[in-house]
Amino acid sequence: MRNFATKISLNFLFGHREDTWYDYSGEKEAMQVENKILIVEDEPLLLDILCDYFRSKGQLPIPAKNGAEALSCLEQHTVDAVLLDILMPEADGFTVCRAVRKHSAVPIIFLTALSDEEDKLRGYELGADDYVTKPYSMAVLYAKTMALISRYHGFVGSKGYLSIGDITLDLKDRYMTVKGEKIALANREYLLLRCFMTHKNQILSREQLLRMVWGYDYDGDERTVDTHVKKLRAKGIPIDTVIRAGYRLKEAEKP
Repeated sequence: MRNFATKISLNFLFGHREDTWYDYSGEKEAMQVENKILIVEDEPLLLDILCDYFRSKGQLPIPAKNGAEALSCLEQHTVDAVLLDILMPEADGFTVCRAVRKHSAVPIIFLTALSDEEDKLRGYELGADDYVTKPYSMAVLYAKTMALISRYHGFVGSKGYLSIGDITLDLKDRYMTVKGEKIALANREYLLLRCFMTHKNQILSREQLLRMVWGYDYDGDERTVDTHVKKLRAKGIPIDTVIRAGYRLKEAEKP
């Protein structure tokens, strides 16, 4: 993590009337998991500042300067959250939000100068999780983002793991335990299990799993999903087959 101090004069962002120094070099964050966060903003300086702030907190920002670039990034990366400006060239924020929601439940926060109620309602209808209106606080934006990511991944506290019944997935060291037994996972096995656990009780088609785990540009046989599901089952993960629909990891009902 690099140390830096950024001098900015963005009154519309922070509501300040004069230049202010933001020194992130001494800030420490207790998060144990590096999350990929797509940050979409057409103002270059603001995009740099947002990326620098989240990077200083131990996160991995993926920058995009317009809607088309954001959609391209989503084809290459599986992200944990999307911070999304609305008024942008080459596909606005509403268009990007609609495209994301066709395939993913990843948290989306709109960053916007628009304060009209109809615009906010439209965003929520398209599947946005939250709205942050300029001027806003970096600390508040970060807190909102981490809270949504934690909810999305089903964190227990902030310990960096997912747990369903007797299954626990360590998100930092990428291994699982089943009934107390520690079991190593290959990279795709880890990503696939994480996908099932963050979408517990949901039926996921092969196509959805390919997009979320292998990426939008994967052009191989979708039966590779079946192969990796078999590998997880062999390691003790009770993934159900839903005929003509896909797969599901169900949380056991409490007696």
